[in-house]
Amino acid sequence: MLQVREDAIVHAVNRLLAEKGFDAMTVDEVAAQVGIAKASLYKHFPSKEDLAAAAMVRVMRRAQDFISELPADAAPVENLRAVVRWVLQVKLAGDMPTLPSQNSSLRATLMGNPDYMDGLMEISDQLGGWIEAAQARNELSPTLPAIAILYTFYARACDSVVEFLQMGGLFPDEQIMEMVLTTCFEGLNAR
Repeated sequence: MLQVREDAIVHAVNRLLAEKGFDAMTVDEVAAQVGIAKASLYKHFPSKEDLAAAAMVRVMRRAQDFISELPADAAPVENLRAVVRWVLQVKLAGDMPTLPSQNSSLRATLMGNPDYMDGLMEISDQLGGWIEAAQARNELSPTLPAIAILYTFYARACDSVVEFLQMGGLFPDEQIMEMVLTTCFEGLNAR
């Protein structure tokens, strides 16, 4: 029962973070969405930062599971495309927490969370290896530092272009993903 309630809490936090971001989300809203008292919520998570960290860990684990299922024999650039596509799908579904780039209390909580940091390092190492392999095969620009490409891929999880295109209603989600993937992997230059 406790685990079911925590899952409901984290799911509500995830949705609110995706809709509003960390700064605008309130603990009262989380409690209301789950249908519990604010005091009960604090029995599970002692702070708003801990709530956000739990949502980020959940998404990190989902990403790790997705990456582990990718074919080991696929071209590195294809696995990278698959990961970015997955991130865009999660984002378009409203399940990608939107967190501020700078927030000392949240950042400190995330940096002190071993589940989050271990997951981040595991994903970064896997993506970094694929990036370097793709650069060696000339599938990604070898003149760019691998870390710049990695951060560019991570930025897709925060990319407001996806929401703007979705809100405009001019394009279906699949087409939005293809447009963002094209700009991410092929750039904006006419070929």
